[in-house]
Amino acid sequence: MTGAKKRVLPLAQVYGLLEPGPVVLVTTARAGRANIMPMSWHTMMEFEPPIVGCVISSQNHTFEMLRATGECGINVPTVELAKKLVGCGNTTGERVDKFKQFGLTPMAAAAIKAPLIAECYANLECQVVDRTLVDRYNFFVLEVVKAWIDLRQKRPRTIHHQGEGVFLVAGRTIKLPSPKTSLLPT
Repeated sequence: MTGAKKRVLPLAQVYGLLEPGPVVLVTTARAGRANIMPMSWHTMMEFEPPIVGCVISSQNHTFEMLRATGECGINVPTVELAKKLVGCGNTTGERVDKFKQFGLTPMAAAAIKAPLIAECYANLECQVVDRTLVDRYNFFVLEVVKAWIDLRQKRPRTIHHQGEGVFLVAGRTIKLPSPKTSLLPT
């Protein structure tokens, strides 16, 4: 771009511009062992039933657990869990019980075998409903079959990953009128 006060952005950093939502903690369980993995590559695909698309690297222990069981928990932490979240991301569940290592409480789910995380603001119980893009892109399509929320937290401050150890914390909320969204049931 001539004359602009912009510089070329390395393509590996585009992710930080488009990060879609809060970092979540994915829980899986297989053969009597549970695991926790931070994930920020996810997107809502449908409202009802709630469908979530997510990318989980085939290099992660969680990938094979999710592929084998077809279910997981998506747990939404707040900023108070930031250090534990990063710790979970820098530790492999193949050798460590992350619930014990990071002082997180496993909570029984209603519709899946994987545990949920009690300290998280919200918990979603998910089942894989489409594996079409798993082999090519590590992209799982999940249906949320049960959801839980802690009503005591009125303005949860979620964590948003920008890459290379940099996070934003959700803060100020604004509400603007929107005729489209007002048509949705509340």
